[in-house]
Amino acid sequence: MTGPSGQAGGDPSGGAISEVVLVASGDLRETANRLGWPAQAELEANVEAAFGRHGVRVRRGHPVDEKAGHGFISSQRMGMDVFSAIDPDLPIVVAEAVWQYSHHVLPGLRRHRGPILTVANWSGTWPGLVGMLNINASLTKMGRPYSSIWGEDLTDEFADRAIAEWVRTGRIVHDTSHVSDLDPARLPGEAAELGRALAAELARRMAILGVFDEGCMGMYNAIVDDELLNPMGIYKERLSQSALVAEMRLVTDQEAQAAYGWLKDEGMQFRFGPDGATELTEPQVLEQLRLYIAAVRIADSFGCDAIGIQYQQGLKDMVPASDLAEGLLNDPDRPPVVHRETGTVLYADRPLPHFNEVDEGSAVDALVTNRVWSALGLNPATTLHDVRWGDAYDGQFVWVFEISGAVPPVHLLGGYSGAVSERQPPVYFGLGGGTIKGVSRPGEIVWSRVFIMDGALHVDIGRGRAIELPAEETERRWQATTSQWPMMHAVLDGVTRDQMMARHKANHIQVAYGDDAGSADRALAAKAAMFDAMGVRVHLCGVGQG
Repeated sequence: MTGPSGQAGGDPSGGAISEVVLVASGDLRETANRLGWPAQAELEANVEAAFGRHGVRVRRGHPVDEKAGHGFISSQRMGMDVFSAIDPDLPIVVAEAVWQYSHHVLPGLRRHRGPILTVANWSGTWPGLVGMLNINASLTKMGRPYSSIWGEDLTDEFADRAIAEWVRTGRIVHDTSHVSDLDPARLPGEAAELGRALAAELARRMAILGVFDEGCMGMYNAIVDDELLNPMGIYKERLSQSALVAEMRLVTDQEAQAAYGWLKDEGMQFRFGPDGATELTEPQVLEQLRLYIAAVRIADSFGCDAIGIQYQQGLKDMVPASDLAEGLLNDPDRPPVVHRETGTVLYADRPLPHFNEVDEGSAVDALVTNRVWSALGLNPATTLHDVRWGDAYDGQFVWVFEISGAVPPVHLLGGYSGAVSERQPPVYFGLGGGTIKGVSRPGEIVWSRVFIMDGALHVDIGRGRAIELPAEETERRWQATTSQWPMMHAVLDGVTRDQMMARHKANHIQVAYGDDAGSADRALAAKAAMFDAMGVRVHLCGVGQG
């Protein structure tokens, strides 16, 4: 299943495809484009060879810019210009080996009439999988049919057979038999009652999402219109990141030092070096903690129930990374922040859920999770991750869920004492700042994703486990991805790798822990019931009903 409603565009002539046009969406940051270009060039060579085996010529839709050092579409304007010269009826391949800004190509894809195929390399080193999933989710939101394929070098039987199908018919039908629509009547009575009660409470006492600048990194799919949110009782407070910087200036040195001391007393480690251009420094961390304190104070002043900080692009040129603050916000146990005038502790003993990269689908999910888990007496800490990569280990497929630092320490092995802060990669984070790095503790999880399809909100939800792998395998996976970031080794129940890739409508996935299998099952049921009562269309993935 490859389109917004399980459909995909076919060849308008009715015959087999003989030529395709290839485009490549890139980053807005030119350093990232230059560094990622060798991986993209390798993917494009694999695409050309894969189609060549089926007698299809691949023609690039835009030239490689030797002066720029890459061949990516690097802005929305450039994308519009590229697509203006492409016949809208021709089959098009969007090849992605790296993270990319989907809005660079979405205007052209929106008007394109020919079949669309998105292709990604199966690699953790360069997050083409993450980039492709975002394009897919964005195409799903806009209602534009498409097909997808992925693979290490596109020579495996799965990829080759799928490409052959697309060449022949203009569409690929993947196996999504793990997905079933929720039947609310089959939910356990107690869970259904709780979910309905929480949905009614949300409609009665409405919630506010504090949005610090919308539309991060071209993620069109991560913007949820008010018309979809408001009927559920969810509203946005549109805030500016410049206000966050202004509030940071009011945080005293003593307050930042107190938060830093709190983290060190809890056992968190900071890997400092002397060169702030490439290493983490104490002043960077203190600035991050000013941001943390400022964010809590602004959220309180507007009565926010959750907040999201864009960071990329504008804030990255003004302050160190927001990730340390984001991870702390998602944890109920964190450095106390007091009201500047009254001294009252704000959001005491509870998370202030943060939706990383202003992903409003994750915002809705985090809000629901917070209320369901709290009502069940479970720890409500939740986070999103990138669906970064995965590989087999000891006979089972284990996903690498990884995000740039917004994971609450309570999710990590050892909690704060198992957390290490390392400097964010300079290519993306010029002003530095530390992460909250660690390995997610073993346990039962509920995973989910809220997305827009056919003009309505949907949620996929399922069960799984975070597992512990040997230290050498964990290190291998860190070295194959981004070693500074926290990682979850995840096994999803009843969902294969390719089923997940075929169905998932986002680059992000939301996770929360149960205390054990029984409590996680109850939480999933209550969460599904709450979403259903809110009017969100619920799809169970890999799990039965009742």
